[in-house]
Formats: sequence, C-alpha cells, structure tokens
Amino acid sequence: MNGEAGSRAVDRALLAAIRETGASAAGLYVLAPDEPVLQLTVVSGLPAPFMAPWRRVALAAPVPVAVATRRRQLVWTAGHQQMARDFPRTAVAVPYDFSLAAAPITDGTGSRGALLLLWPADHASQLSADERAAVDKACRELAAALARSPLPDGHAPPTETPRTLPQPPVRAPDPEEALAAVDFLERLPGGCCAMTLDGRIALVTTGAAELLGEPADRLIGSRLWDVLPWLRGPVFEDRYRAAVISRRPVAVTACRAPNQWLAFRLFPDGRGLSVWISPADKDYGPVVPDPAEGEAVPVRAGQIYHVLHLAAALTEAVDTQDVVHLVADQIVPAFGAQGMIMYAAEGGRLRTIGYRGYSANVVAHFEGVALSSANSPAVHALSTGEPSFFSSPEEMETDYPGLPRLTGKAARAVLPLIVSGRPVGCCILSYTRPRTFSREERQVLTSLAGLIAQALDRARLYDAKQQLAHDLQAGLLPHSLPSVPGLAVAARYLPSARGMDIGGDFYDLIRLDERSVAAVIGDVQGHNARAAALMGQARTAVHAHATAGAAPGEVLARTNRLLTDLDPDLFTSCLYVHIDLRTWRACLASAGHPPPILRHPDGPTTVLDVPPGLLLGIDPEARYDATEIALPPDSMLALYTDGLVETPGVDLEHSVADLARRLHAAPRQSPDRVADILLKNRHADMDRQDDVALMLLTAHPADRVRS
Repeated sequence: MNGEAGSRAVDRALLAAIRETGASAAGLYVLAPDEPVLQLTVVSGLPAPFMAPWRRVALAAPVPVAVATRRRQLVWTAGHQQMARDFPRTAVAVPYDFSLAAAPITDGTGSRGALLLLWPADHASQLSADERAAVDKACRELAAALARSPLPDGHAPPTETPRTLPQPPVRAPDPEEALAAVDFLERLPGGCCAMTLDGRIALVTTGAAELLGEPADRLIGSRLWDVLPWLRGPVFEDRYRAAVISRRPVAVTACRAPNQWLAFRLFPDGRGLSVWISPADKDYGPVVPDPAEGEAVPVRAGQIYHVLHLAAALTEAVDTQDVVHLVADQIVPAFGAQGMIMYAAEGGRLRTIGYRGYSANVVAHFEGVALSSANSPAVHALSTGEPSFFSSPEEMETDYPGLPRLTGKAARAVLPLIVSGRPVGCCILSYTRPRTFSREERQVLTSLAGLIAQALDRARLYDAKQQLAHDLQAGLLPHSLPSVPGLAVAARYLPSARGMDIGGDFYDLIRLDERSVAAVIGDVQGHNARAAALMGQARTAVHAHATAGAAPGEVLARTNRLLTDLDPDLFTSCLYVHIDLRTWRACLASAGHPPPILRHPDGPTTVLDVPPGLLLGIDPEARYDATEIALPPDSMLALYTDGLVETPGVDLEHSVADLARRLHAAPRQSPDRVADILLKNRHADMDRQDDVALMLLTAHPADRVRS
C-alpha cells in the first residue's frame, strides 16, 4: 500500500471513529521513529491552529495522549473540572468545558501512537459500553492502517502542520434548494453569516454586511476579528473558540463605533459555525476606542491561552533542553516568529543553548560574545535589564549597523532573562518582515521572559547535578568487563526515570583465574547518593572476597557482615554466580535477589530455583546456600534487578515468567542484541520508578578453556 492509500485508510478510520462514538472532533498522534515524541498528523473537527501547543508532545509530558501511550490504557476526562485536576497544564490552555478520551494505538510491535477524541460538554460522565467498543475498534483499524503503510505525515519535519480532515456534510443540496436557503436567510431579521471551522466567513447576508458596516466581498474569506477593528480584542475570538471546542451555542456582544451594540449568537457543529447577528437590546456603556489603521492590535485569545500553556509547561521543564524546546515549540508559533536564539550567560560571555530559523553561520557569528561588548542587542538587554523591540530593519540598523543584513531578520524582540537581578541569559524572537509589537504583546513577552529565566536557572542547576550524578555512577560501575574466552557477556544499566539519574543497582564480571569467572548483580534500595555510595562498598566487598577464593555462599556471608557493621540503614539484594570454565557448571547463591533465568540452546527457558537468602545488611549471622547448575553449550543465563520486572499491580512471579517468555522468544543472537530487545520497552517507559540492571552470559563451546 502506498502512502496516499495509507492516508485514505487512516482517514476512513478516523471519520468512522467520530461517527460511531458521537465525538465532535478527533486527532491522530503518531510516535516519531527516531525520538520519544508524539506528532499530531491528522485532525478533524477542530482547526489545526487550536492544536498548536500539542502539535508535538513529548512522551514523558503530563498530557492525555502521552499518558495513554506510555501506560497503554485509555485516558478519560469528563469536563473541565476533571481536566483541571488531572491535567492542569492542558486545562489552563483550554479553559472550556468538553470531555476527552485518549486511547493508545498498539500492535504486535509496540506503540504506534494515540487516538484523541473530544465530545460536547453535555456528554455523560463516563463512556458507554458502545462508545468504548467503538474507540477500541477505531484504534485497531488505525493500528492496522499504520502497520500497512506508515503515514508520511508521521515522519514530517517538526515545522509542518497536521493535515486537516473535513467532516462530511449532512447532505448535499441541489442548486434550487441552495438558492432557497439563501432566500430564507435574507428574510430573517438582523443578519446571518456562516463561518468555517477556522473562523473564516463563507457566506454573509445583506443584513449582516449592513450591521457589520463592511461590504460582503471584503468579509468573505476573512475572519471577522481581522477585518473589523472593533472585534480585534480577545473577547470575540475567545467566544468563537469556546463554541468550536465545547460545541455549545455561545453569545457575545460588541460595540461598533460610535455606539451601536450588536449581539452575536454562534451555533457550532463539526464543519463550522452559523452566526446570527442582531442589534442588542441595551446599551452596555463606553468602550475602548478602536485601534487606528496601522496601529498595533491587542493580543489575541489564541496567543493568551498559548502563553498560559507555556507558563504552565515551564514549571515542569527539567533540563536546559526542555526549556529551549518549550520556547521554540510554544512561544515561536504563538507570536508568529520565524526565528529564535536563546543564550546562557556563562563566564562573562554568551553561550548559545538553542536556536530555530537561523543558519549555523549566523549563530556562530555571535557565539561567545563578551558581556562587555557594545555591539550586541542581547548584551545591551542584559546590561540594562530592559527588553528591546525593533519593528523594522531601519530601527535595528540605526543601533546595530549590518545586523539586519547579516541575519536576514526585519524585526525582533530581545528579552533579557534575569533572576533576582542576576543575568542568566537572553532570548531573541525574530521576524522576516517588519512587525509592530503592541503594548499588550510587550507586556506579555516581558512577563514570559521572567518565567523563562526562572525555568532556565532551575534547569541549569539540574543539569549540573545530573552531570555530577552521571560522573559518580560512571565511577562506581565497571568501565568495561573483562574478556573471557568461551563466554560472551552483555551488561546494561538504566537509571530510574525519577530522581537524580543515579541508583544502587550494580553488576560486575570478575576474572578469578584461568579456569573460573564470577558474575555478580545487586540492588541497593533507593536511587540517590546514599544508595550509590553503599553500592560501591558492596561491589568492592564482593570483588575482594571473590578474588580471595571464597565460595559463593561465603562471598555473600562476608559481604553481609561488612554491610551490617557499616549500619547504613539500607538493604541490598545480590546474586553471585561462580562459573567453572572447564566443566561449564555454575554455582549460584542469592541474598534475596530475583531468580536468574536460563535459556537452553534448543529447549525451554526456565526460571531457576535458587534459595533466596536474607537481604544483605540485616542479620550479621545470616547464611547463604548455593545451588549448582549446568551451562549447556550456547545456553544464555540472564541476571537482572527487580526494576526490569516490577510493574505496579502485577504479581512479581508473573512478571518474572513474562521476562522468561520474552527471553525465550528473542532471536538466537549475541547477548548485546538480546539485551537491547529486552530493554526496548523499558527505554520507552518514562514512568519507570526504579533502576534497571541486566547481565546476559552465553556459553560458547568452541572457545571453551580446557584444563
């Protein structure tokens, strides 16, 4: 199936989902092939600009479609109150009443993306059984369509907007019936107009044109708030957005200068809005004068909610790149900018931490500019603490000769990022055409600069801690494993998705002599600096006792006595495996660790029954029994920590059995390849609460060491 046919199959499934569930709008998110991001590829029932804050959604984001994809379960919110409780960032940006469902799209290979469905505000508090069945059916059909031919849109560059899929008309009238409908509208009192879903006028009656004070040919194809100065404030656009999203009729009044008040009633459906305009029955008092021709217009409703969404998102940004991506993906489109550069102030100079819409040569030209430089708008903004707004190349040329020609930008907003009087960086938004910044826009951007500065300051502190944690973890885990003839080994470590990116899981491979080797894996409870420190002590102790020639049970007993003496108030599980390279037999001892799994070369995969001794660090007199097994040629032994198998609400034995099934189903390839396969889902699990360590050992008879 080619891409066009694949798109048609997706379109049919999406429209069927709307029809069979009674939803008012739908969107398809596809998981990007090379990054943990969901991309909105098709939307129906809503204008694509409404979805701008969620066009690209990080898989880790607290957003319904991301949560549904991560957890592989349906997410349901009934109304704005529940949305505000469960997803406050989304509720801030969409302050309207509607119900929402996000359902994962999965197939045999894993997650494909998510289906987003919206219902009118009067929907029941729960999905009915029929609606739930229709959602499940739509997800299966979309998964099948994507499996046959992935949408080209799903691989589109980040700047590309999603495809808008129109909903079919209720019916198609013949020419005489259409003319009769126009006559019907013309006879109604006041005036009527039809708006497309994105707010453009498709039809306007003579009465409506007279009330609005503009000829019909100027109104057709335009948005009312773009054509009429007295509707340019955020109120009318906000009511239009409320009608489209909630699917409820709304009313709004506005004053046409000098004192003619008009009432607008908007009636929405999945294809557009019918608007009835009539003289208002009362005078609502004085109003702000209309902006003069060419004067800056107020901030739009869409911009306001877009900015609120960004402000909420910034509170959740973790590292520096989170902040950069949020600014690039949210502020740039919200204010119609074509370029963005963000700097951090470090060591008396500006360092570029992110940019969009600029060539690498232009960015390099300003890299490392000293904060004492006089010919830089960013430095000037930081030194004065005041933002600068340049509406034309001429304004910029006056203060900074040559800058417009070098950058190719005609207007820009230069926003200093300052925290408690301390400069932390600068953000520049730029435009390819001249642009006037309204007073309201300047105020909003200045306020946003303060939020960005605080988020950037927090992020840089987090980055510094993460680097320290990474260095500590790298120092405690083995840099490389020794090469052992006849034994292929792979080891992996994944930090917890929460906390400092550091934990107490450890592994090691110890070459004892020419005839034997030891493998060890363990888990200190917690994932913080204390756990990491104890992990280092435990690994060192095991290594010392193993190389001294102690038997497996005695290695654990001696390590236990040491950890008990240290009294760390943390407990450690550990599994120790001694492998005889002559006989290819292994002796295993466990201190409360999950059981190892053995995959036979051509037979079953079994969970080994190793006596689970007491955790290390509890009782200094604890004893540890050993179990001996054979390692047949080409068998694979899997050692792991509980972070690989533990799932909330699932019995641990079932999880271990599931890991054994996955190991059995994995290709008979190298341990490195199998390790990647087993960890694939854990890499995508952004809610991972615990560290993961994995070690796979495969016996190769052709390379066996002989005595």
